[in-house]
Amino acid sequence: MELAAVKTSYRYWAPIYDYTFGRITRAGRYRTVDYINRRDGRVLEIGVGTGLSLNRYADHLEVTGIDVSTDMLEKARQKVADQNLTQVVRISEMDARALAFPDGHFDTVVAMHVISVVPEPEKVMAEMARVCKPDGEVVIVGHFARDRGFLAALERVVAPLADFIGWHSDFAVERILGVPTLTLTAARPIALFGIFSFLVLRKT
Repeated sequence: MELAAVKTSYRYWAPIYDYTFGRITRAGRYRTVDYINRRDGRVLEIGVGTGLSLNRYADHLEVTGIDVSTDMLEKARQKVADQNLTQVVRISEMDARALAFPDGHFDTVVAMHVISVVPEPEKVMAEMARVCKPDGEVVIVGHFARDRGFLAALERVVAPLADFIGWHSDFAVERILGVPTLTLTAARPIALFGIFSFLVLRKT
């Protein structure tokens, strides 16, 4: 998806996102944050959206969230203020293809349900790897296309609706596994009958 299409899509979704797609992804999102909470240090959440995950992060972490959607970020900032989320140190509007952070700045970099939406996901993955510390982890949660079967056919049918629904149903996981400094250490289905996947990649 082009950046303008992403912003337009999420401008429409922002008022109802928490009650629609937010509920569909809740279980996987919570399990992912629970995993991150067992780690220490700085966390960067790519595509923080309306901030649905922010209140789940443990107090010992320092969480930064970025997104390209002004409308979504307004809701995220409101959550941080209303719930006094002191573990959240920064919420910024930013293009994930050009992160304004130094190399090796974060212990954990996470993207939940956004990697199939962003323009140039390969470039986004390279940036996530760049800002991750050596021996840190990049965590990805999303839907990836199946090779065969009824669901694979359905994914191809739905694919042209990407600009409206806000994600690509036919997104191949191989597109994000080519960063030389990242090694896949875990991959498993997560939540909602396994249509979403949980991936952990370690920075070498």
